[in-house]
Amino acid sequence: MITTIQNLPTESGVYQYFDKDNKLLYVGKAKNLKNRVKSYWRFTPKLHANPKQSLRILRMLEQAVKVEYIVVENEDDALILENSLIKQLNPKYNILLRDDKTYPYIYINETEDYPRFELTRKVVKGKNISYYGPFPNGGKVLLDTLYELFPLVQKKSCLREGKACLFHQIDKCLAPCEGKVSPTAYHNIINTVKKAISKRSILIEQLKRKMLELAMNERYEEAATLRDNIKTIEALTISSNIDLANNENLDIFAIINTETRGVIVKLFMRSGRVISSSFSTFRASGMYNENEAYKQALLEFYHLESLQISKTILVAHAFEDQEKIATLISKRFERKIDILHPLRGAKSKLIALALKNAEEILKKDRQIDQESLNIEVKIAELFELSKVPYRIECFDNSHMMGVATVGAMVVWSEGQWSKSDYRRYALEAKDEYAQMKETLGRRIESFGKSSPPDLWILDGGETLRKLAVSLLEKAHVNLEVIAIAKEKLDAKVHRAKGAARDIIYTQQSVFELKTTDKRLHWVQRQRDEAHCFAIAYHQNKKRKEDSQNSLLQKKGIGPATIKKLLNYFGTFQAIEDANFKEISVASSEKIAKILKT
Repeated sequence: MITTIQNLPTESGVYQYFDKDNKLLYVGKAKNLKNRVKSYWRFTPKLHANPKQSLRILRMLEQAVKVEYIVVENEDDALILENSLIKQLNPKYNILLRDDKTYPYIYINETEDYPRFELTRKVVKGKNISYYGPFPNGGKVLLDTLYELFPLVQKKSCLREGKACLFHQIDKCLAPCEGKVSPTAYHNIINTVKKAISKRSILIEQLKRKMLELAMNERYEEAATLRDNIKTIEALTISSNIDLANNENLDIFAIINTETRGVIVKLFMRSGRVISSSFSTFRASGMYNENEAYKQALLEFYHLESLQISKTILVAHAFEDQEKIATLISKRFERKIDILHPLRGAKSKLIALALKNAEEILKKDRQIDQESLNIEVKIAELFELSKVPYRIECFDNSHMMGVATVGAMVVWSEGQWSKSDYRRYALEAKDEYAQMKETLGRRIESFGKSSPPDLWILDGGETLRKLAVSLLEKAHVNLEVIAIAKEKLDAKVHRAKGAARDIIYTQQSVFELKTTDKRLHWVQRQRDEAHCFAIAYHQNKKRKEDSQNSLLQKKGIGPATIKKLLNYFGTFQAIEDANFKEISVASSEKIAKILKT
């Protein structure tokens, strides 16, 4: 390693430290690779870590036996590559912030005579388009409320077909499709709605009146729905007396960390008012680094697909790469962006508000039942994992004699199921080994968009565990894997609840825990959730394929021919999309005539 360090180039780039098992420990960026990497070390009397480094870095350097690097054009490219590698490869000594979702906006294209409000997560091209948001939570409820309270165009198809629908009959649409309202009168309604989006008290007041009316008419279920919508809309904005009394737009970021947990709070101020908020928690402990945390949070949030960006971003703490990140984001969006850390004035009060909410979130989090939090710690200790697995992905496959083969992934995050992150995979592979390889391979391909977890759990034995490890090593991803195999009695799988002595395979050992062990129950729970999710997808797919199979048979095509076509094209959809010549090659002209005439 000393030879590599002494011969590093002076260009900008990214460096990576590896341990004796070739596991990635740390990723960093540098304006000058040679100077930056050399700063970690002292060279006399022999190579040793620079004692001025943080405890976290010193711990990393103790394990490092190799350093690799990638040269890039400039420091901006180094920042981008560093962030991408951290996200994809999950280095042991970098923190990993996973809240990188694109928040939805409500938008309206006012170039149309009768425009509609709609949700979007992507930039909508066109002139005179207005965006409202972002709305990390409750955006869909807010949109539905607009259509509930105001006589807007409810369906796009009505305008195309020129015929009024049921919504006009129940007084929820003015039927512009039949010319019953002029564009000018309709735009007056639009202006009222735009005002209501910004001033939510208008919506809440109307919803409460409507809820009371429904309740008096004994329409209790509808009234309850409105009650829930009122709570959601009220929660969109953090309670604050701060009003800048101007039209300033600001995004505010606050990140704090305790011994066991961290939180990121984002506030979004539009036209001088805080209009929405969001937060996410993370496990950092000794790995926490304030500069890395802010750098990752900002680079992940302000990506190229961001719909709107304020000219000013406020941060609760000044950090080392603050100016560099501001320059990079400015280049991305081709406009001047400032990242400020205000110490006084109205903007400092916004920072104080964000920090206060961050403290409150951590305070509530500490009140969560400690046993439910500690199960992941106990799992890490038992299986000798390198870190506590607070985010876990569990995989299973399902099929019936090779038919409707599917893969499934479920996600456990911070003590609960994260169902929005569940994934299903339609598979081509025929045997179980190849099916798991296909499922895991497709998940690895998506690491660039959705970061790796802390642990993988597979429904299977040591063979599948080794398969996963080899795939991860090939992709240079730092991720631990365990597998759980069902106990077999008399060659039959034994799944009796609370009685199965399932076997757990890890890198270090094989575990046969007591059937009363809560750690075994926890792993079984992960496996069973993946199994149920896979079965549900398999059954849906099987029903669909049976229906398509039946349709082909009604056309006079026998089971053997259907199987032959499926082996050739892979799916029923591919058969449907195939042309006459392709079907003739796969089967015969007779079959092609049946399907294509």
